[in-house]
Amino acid sequence: MKVAVTTASGQLGSAIIKATAELISADNVIGLARTPSKAKHLGVEVRPGDYNKPDELEQSLQSVDVLLMVSGMDAPDKRIEQHRNVINAAKRAGVRKIVYTSVQGAEHGTAFSPVIQSNRQTEQDIRESGLEWAIGRNGIYIEPDIEYLEDYKKEGGIINCAGDGKCGYTTRSELGFAYAKMLTEDTRNGQTYNLHGEALTQDQLAEYMSRAFGVELSYQAVDFDTFRENCTSRLGEFIGTVIAGIYQGIRDGKSNNPSHYQQAAGRAHQSWDDYFSRLSA
Repeated sequence: MKVAVTTASGQLGSAIIKATAELISADNVIGLARTPSKAKHLGVEVRPGDYNKPDELEQSLQSVDVLLMVSGMDAPDKRIEQHRNVINAAKRAGVRKIVYTSVQGAEHGTAFSPVIQSNRQTEQDIRESGLEWAIGRNGIYIEPDIEYLEDYKKEGGIINCAGDGKCGYTTRSELGFAYAKMLTEDTRNGQTYNLHGEALTQDQLAEYMSRAFGVELSYQAVDFDTFRENCTSRLGEFIGTVIAGIYQGIRDGKSNNPSHYQQAAGRAHQSWDDYFSRLSA
């Protein structure tokens, strides 16, 4: 069985490639990347994989049995068509099955909802493609919070608009393992899984980080408009609005969903006690 993974040079794509290669060997894994040279370090064959180039995608998907499509990063209206390019290229190339990395979140009422809606449209397109399929809806990556530690220290704590809402966090490596299982085991076909670990409040996240890194972080809630203004000033209008919308959804309970990680991966998600203990070791 030949498995291909898109956006191989990205952090999630590379985590999925690594986990899949451990299950079925690197010889049976193909990375697809817009710039193949950026993914050569993964130790697998890498082919061109630009979502805007359907003919190139079709050629790159020759001999592929199962395809993992990572959700694109473009604006919602653009990503729907880009994903359709991938789906249609897969069908023309003879791919048997598509696995898609979707995301959890509020489908209406937040600044993140247009992104969620575009993901739901792609989910529908995959279900109606005539191919076998499996879909994961990712929780929120916890790694960016870890990477932001020095900024949190400078700012005096974690500041966002999530309030006391709980968030189903996960890690890219845990997602990589679950998607490797979804790619290689057909018992997962026809299923949609929420992929995350134990849900945490921002206060709990601050406590975990404080213990792991020997710092004193607290959580401060602010209103959505204040947080959005802060995000857009640092990250630009599109990304800043998306990030603010994610925390808006957390506040509204849209990231506190039942987890299906055990069913998808065949084992429990790593506990946050274990995760943070390893960070502090």
